[in-house]
Amino acid sequence: MLLAAASRAAELRAPRRPPMRLGEAPAQLSDGRPSESGTAACPAGTLPDANVCVPVPFDSAGGEALVEQRNVHRDRRGRVQTYDQIPRRPDRPADYRRYQLPVAPLPGQSFVTSGYDLDQPDSEQRRGSKFSAVGHGGIDIAQRRGTEALLVALENQVGDAQVLHVGPLFGNSVVIRHSVREAGQLRDYLVIYGHLQSAAPNLKRGQNLRAGALVGYVGDSGSPGDVHLHYEVRRAREGVSLEALGPGELTHNAKTVACDPRNVLVILP
Repeated sequence: MLLAAASRAAELRAPRRPPMRLGEAPAQLSDGRPSESGTAACPAGTLPDANVCVPVPFDSAGGEALVEQRNVHRDRRGRVQTYDQIPRRPDRPADYRRYQLPVAPLPGQSFVTSGYDLDQPDSEQRRGSKFSAVGHGGIDIAQRRGTEALLVALENQVGDAQVLHVGPLFGNSVVIRHSVREAGQLRDYLVIYGHLQSAAPNLKRGQNLRAGALVGYVGDSGSPGDVHLHYEVRRAREGVSLEALGPGELTHNAKTVACDPRNVLVILP
């Protein structure tokens, strides 16, 4: 056992392997995404990035590092928007019902009315006359007005969560910071609870919260007539202090990166 532990420690201290260059660039679909055959060209423990296979660091206590990808779409004015986003890992279940969420589903109906789609081609991202923006960086969970939205811990979370913002963002919103152990290091994530009827009474910036704490009540503020909870997860960029950001900076691509919530939500037993 001592030899195994020493070997594991040496492995974690060892410098990262240089990227492995593929014989050819991964095959791409018509929308620019890598095809299954292109992805399969990279060996286990790596992910394709252009024409190289990038090693994925792994730590038994924190799982794999989540890898950013670049995508583009045209906004409502037709301008090209380029952004980073972290798509769902293939090993994570696609069904949102497999995860612990801040509100329970409505009986007998699909409760996710709009899912994460920033990883999709431009033509497949959410659009509509009533939407203020193209694409969707979170999930919209349909529920009855006034339903309690409770704090859920993230997978591999360390310590309590902390309130970053209470007030306008996506209608009435609450923004929570979570520290998550990822690939052997702590990374800061923020979670947005949006379109609330109201935040929990006496909730204030800087307050620590544990799983199950009341965050607010489902409503339609900023989205009149569409009663739901907007739940969005974003990862802070390296060197960015979430506590130092103003409300308008929390969702800036230069400060935080949109992340498919299924990567960090706890999978139900």
